[in-house]
Amino acid sequence: MSTKPTDAPDYPVRKSAAEWREQLDKVQYAVTRECATERAFTGKYWDHFADGSYRCVCCEAVLFDAGTKFDAGCGWPSFSEEMVPGRVERLVDRSHGMTRVEVRCGQCGAHLGHVFEDGPAPTGERYCINSASIDFTPRDPA
Repeated sequence: MSTKPTDAPDYPVRKSAAEWREQLDKVQYAVTRECATERAFTGKYWDHFADGSYRCVCCEAVLFDAGTKFDAGCGWPSFSEEMVPGRVERLVDRSHGMTRVEVRCGQCGAHLGHVFEDGPAPTGERYCINSASIDFTPRDPA
């Protein structure tokens, strides 16, 4: 794992800061492009449990299935695994005097949150994701 800027040239989806600012609201921009974190229990998806999938707010890449979402009690949406293997990138995050594993969208580099090793079986992982970095798409009933 390595660190790299959210606008690194090797992401398939790339836009200028001005283009991202035009597309995203202030909180979405701060979280996804500047690696900010929304306050716990304030995001629109922390207690959302409808059937469907969660996509990157920046590039619409499918990231997580609602079937892997669980209530971790932390105040952020939590998932036990990514929907498409390799779609979520892992990087070392040494900010704030800690060493953690940051997760980003592998398509556009959007900061999503972090992954921890305290999740449920079978993965044992907890993807702790900012609501501002994702959009929900309900499953088609057909």
